[in-house]
Amino acid sequence: MRIGFDVSQTGKAKAGCGYFADGLIRQLAATDTRNEYILYPAVGDFFWDPACKQETFACQEPNFQRLDPPRDFPASQQFWRNPPADFEARLGHPDIFHANNFFCPRSLKNARLVYTTYDLSFLQEPKWTTEENRIGCLHGVFEASIRADWILAISEFTRRHFLDTFPHYPRERSSVIYPASRFPDSLPALRSERLAMLESARFWLSVGTIEPRKNHRSLLEAYSRLRSAMGSAYPLVLAGGRGWLMEAFLDDLRSLELGRDVILTGYVSDAELKWLYQNCFAFVYPSLFEGFGMPVLEALGLGAPVLCSNTSSLPEAAGDAAVLFDPSDPLSIAKEMIRFARGEVGRESLQSAGLEQAKKFSWARSAARLLELYEQVVASPRMAAIPAPGGGGGGAIQARA
Repeated sequence: MRIGFDVSQTGKAKAGCGYFADGLIRQLAATDTRNEYILYPAVGDFFWDPACKQETFACQEPNFQRLDPPRDFPASQQFWRNPPADFEARLGHPDIFHANNFFCPRSLKNARLVYTTYDLSFLQEPKWTTEENRIGCLHGVFEASIRADWILAISEFTRRHFLDTFPHYPRERSSVIYPASRFPDSLPALRSERLAMLESARFWLSVGTIEPRKNHRSLLEAYSRLRSAMGSAYPLVLAGGRGWLMEAFLDDLRSLELGRDVILTGYVSDAELKWLYQNCFAFVYPSLFEGFGMPVLEALGLGAPVLCSNTSSLPEAAGDAAVLFDPSDPLSIAKEMIRFARGEVGRESLQSAGLEQAKKFSWARSAARLLELYEQVVASPRMAAIPAPGGGGGGAIQARA
């Protein structure tokens, strides 16, 4: 097979989508010598990494080639919005095009389209994202619902959510492939100078971009209650970049008078994050909505006791290895943090269960399953047309433009 693979979000500033694509393609590069791969460092009219030519995934294996990206974002938008007559030739004549950044290509006449869907949080709650991001994601996911030969979801929750939202899509053409941890055993943990004030097993940790969906406001309120109930508390470390509506978060921090006990690290390197996971007292993840929840899996795999939300995909990632709470209720979060701080939950038993849960997920298993899926897609009839939303004799939506 000739597999065209979108690596557009695998650069230095990658987030969850980029880590998923990066983890899969690295494993495929390490193990698959039978198939040919064409890497696309820039895909779509919505996302653009200015350093895509230098920093997205590249591979020197003989069965891999990497195409040059368009010269700039306007050129990329023009190419993907108005595909030229030789579109698939320009893409390297792939048998499969695997889209990984929410954008759904049009005008594929021969290649099968595999589309990764991560989550539909932009539909769940408008305030969790910007209008620009919501429109871009919605356009891509809807196009996939009428064009994709196969939908790949990163959790069973995300798969069900996609199928419930787009009931016209054939359920049998969807599969789940799980992410795994970004941290190889060979990566050393780094206690950098900015982490020097932290004592091992004497700080709470939460990881994620500071934005509404990650629910830091409720975590701050729960931490304030913890501090009041215990008289004092280990500091709370928030590791992650600044997202949108950051000013509202800073206002919350000031109003709760937590400034000296809450440490904002900003963006940290993988080596620094590994040290934080391995040395925290406990990892707390109060996110309101996730497509999978990679920070939870990473924390479990690095020996951190985990307390996390009981919503969306997070119970799927955590299994029976975490203490769950209702993220919409700061009292619920505080209750479990207080129980844990008082020793009412066995820290060592939680760590042990977490390590076992993390073993269920690996890039090797996920990449092997992806290769099986590619073969199944190529062997299946192409998606020519699907019933129109609403049914009732409304004709068909043509799945190819």
